[in-house]
Amino acid sequence: MVIGVPKEIKNNEYRVGLTPSSVSEIIKHSNTVYIEKDAGTGSGFSDENYRAVGAQISPDAKTVYAQSEMIIKVKEPLSDEFKLIRRDQIIFTFFHFASSKELTLAMQKQKCICISYETIEDASKKLPLLIPMSEVAGRMSIQQGAKYLEKPQQGKGILLGGVPGVPPAKVLILGGGVVGTEAAKMAAGLGADVTILDINIERLRYLSEILPPNVTSLFSSEETINKLIKIADLIIGAILIPGAKAPKLITRPMLKKMAKGTVLIDVAIDQGGCFESSIPTTHENPTYIKDNILHYCVANIPGAVPQTSTQALNNVTLPYIKLIASKGWREACSINIGLSKGINILNGKIVYEPIARTFDLQYEVLEDLLT
Repeated sequence: MVIGVPKEIKNNEYRVGLTPSSVSEIIKHSNTVYIEKDAGTGSGFSDENYRAVGAQISPDAKTVYAQSEMIIKVKEPLSDEFKLIRRDQIIFTFFHFASSKELTLAMQKQKCICISYETIEDASKKLPLLIPMSEVAGRMSIQQGAKYLEKPQQGKGILLGGVPGVPPAKVLILGGGVVGTEAAKMAAGLGADVTILDINIERLRYLSEILPPNVTSLFSSEETINKLIKIADLIIGAILIPGAKAPKLITRPMLKKMAKGTVLIDVAIDQGGCFESSIPTTHENPTYIKDNILHYCVANIPGAVPQTSTQALNNVTLPYIKLIASKGWREACSINIGLSKGINILNGKIVYEPIARTFDLQYEVLEDLLT
């Protein structure tokens, strides 16, 4: 199979779809790989690194798309890339369709095969390709939160861990999944007073066992959230409903219950955000103030640490890429049923129900189309 890796064009996105090590593994199995010029520079990989393992360097994205049967990316295609995508071309990347009707309609129009990292499942129904980026985003949410609590950043002027004789910051985490757990570990390690909420009692029992004593796990309810936001200094939104929009757990009127300078980090912004006041931001302009509350809603948080993120992502994507390249997507999906969960749009048909439900569009059953 001919595989292409274009350079990411999302604001301050420095990750790349394939590392030279991954390219080497793919080429060993009689595949051809085209890398757009300078695609890996932001992650620390030069064109020479790719050439050394057998990749061919293409001058621009247009050439990469034209040459390739399967495109490997990190983030969703942007409007400048829509027209480059061909019918029946496989696009393998994070799509997060539920946050963008424009993207959904564009991919339907191009009649390509959209395989989304974030909805692929493993045998235990976990999301193996989403986990490493959730781990990065969860940890980074606390790094960013600690920074934006500083007074020059318009925060409260509180040190996350406090000092002897002075209390630490109060951190509230909404969601006890991978993002929330990693955020809790990081915040607790820095000495913060952490509360993590979830609606799964079994998950809360697990978190209570593994997290340190300065983390309190509570069952989430509207009443509990309303109570805790009044005293929280940093709030992390870490809600995930696979393939669907995140619920709005903090509404606009609730901002008025918070103290001035409270920091909100919406890690769920890729799926529409879990705060009603959230608007997607970029690494270039990451924050804004609304009702005296500082919002950080960067849609590609792990892109700021591309050397870590690219390698972590490739560790989990490579087996799927090799399977698709060697067997084709149809047979690959029959071999690995979890991979078929990643097919969101197939030749113009939406085959992942949460996306169709989000935008009130027609849903087609993948199995029916394949037979």
